Amino acid sequence: MKKTHIVILILVIFFVISFLTNILGPIIPDIIDSFNLNLTLVAFLPFAFFIAYAFMSIPAGIGIEKFKEKPVIIASFFIAFIGSISFALNPSYIISIISLFLIGMGMAMLQVALNPLMRVAGGEEHFAFNLVMVQLVFGSASYISPLVYSYLVTHLSQETGENNFLLKSLALVVPANLAWISIYWIFALISLIMLICMYFVRLPQVQLKEDERVGAWNSIRKLLKNKTVWLFFLGIFAYVGSEQGVANWMSKFLAVYHGYDPHVTGAKAVSWFWGLFTAGSLLGMALLKLFDSRKVLIWFSTAAMFCLTLALFGPSHISLIYFPLIGFFASSMWSIIFSLGLNSFYKHHGAFSGILCTGIAGGAVVPLIIGGLGDLLGLRYGLMFLYITLIYIFSIGFWSTPLVTNKTINLSKLTGKLIRKH
Repeated sequence: MKKTHIVILILVIFFVISFLTNILGPIIPDIIDSFNLNLTLVAFLPFAFFIAYAFMSIPAGIGIEKFKEKPVIIASFFIAFIGSISFALNPSYIISIISLFLIGMGMAMLQVALNPLMRVAGGEEHFAFNLVMVQLVFGSASYISPLVYSYLVTHLSQETGENNFLLKSLALVVPANLAWISIYWIFALISLIMLICMYFVRLPQVQLKEDERVGAWNSIRKLLKNKTVWLFFLGIFAYVGSEQGVANWMSKFLAVYHGYDPHVTGAKAVSWFWGLFTAGSLLGMALLKLFDSRKVLIWFSTAAMFCLTLALFGPSHISLIYFPLIGFFASSMWSIIFSLGLNSFYKHHGAFSGILCTGIAGGAVVPLIIGGLGDLLGLRYGLMFLYITLIYIFSIGFWSTPLVTNKTINLSKLTGKLIRKH
């Protein structure tokens, strides 16, 4: 039976996950300036956040099977609150790494818990539609969070905040020279509110399907001996690395090479990256009803490489347009790679899903590589590492051999029916 209020709550939680996850890109220039970091050191921040997914994805699934969803969700928001408030109270480089690791742990736990809950609360017959809604909510939150950050850092002062309760309150606790820290107070407040709400909410009982279970460790060990598992793991690794590599470094690139203000123009560019990501997911949904998903993956990865080339080597106004456009073409890659992977096996889908989710660690490693190369050769050459990850994604469209392909509409058959009716 459909429980609309639980579905809405789950969508709100996904909004929060995205809001907290995708703010790193806009604040990286401020972190560099505030703590006098080089590109390699600052790259350890997204590394700390996304490596938490590698540590927590499988344990979170096991925890849900043992303790159920609600305790895990409450614990995830508590961990995220501790991570946020610790950095808000004591802003330093070391604390920021610990903070982001804790927030990443909380977000990983939420990601694992919410999909089975959505299936039960929304009804199995609406599950596919609700997952699309999740994608749209995720993209919209990622679009909004850089704008919130931009608003806070450009307006947060005693003078402009006198008539604004939020700004006035933040001005009392945020150091005047570290206005960007205010976003962590917002994170802490959101996490605390969600923790309290979840304590009082009654969630439906979830009976995990076989393909939602993490599976026994012997199933995982068996899968890890399969070459195809590793190939799709690298696909997820390459995708998340590409997505976060662009989102985390574009604002700094635009500031260094084109002189754009990271608080305004850089933040808006990141915001548009996620806004176009949302729009691209709609196009991807339509194309997947018409074409084999492997063809769509080839087209979108090719277009993403074209946009990356213009973003890196074009003049300022071109770079400002084509960095966000990469998000448009990256939008469907995750779902295509994930589905191709799962559809390549008859069983052990839960265990395989856990392995694939650890590939989110690509969001930790690839930005770190870009930062290291950026220190050695310059950020433009560092970002060229993304050609390697995008070429690998491109290759999946050629070598993957799923047992089941995505169902498409036969246009010639449909056209013939329409002609006969008229």
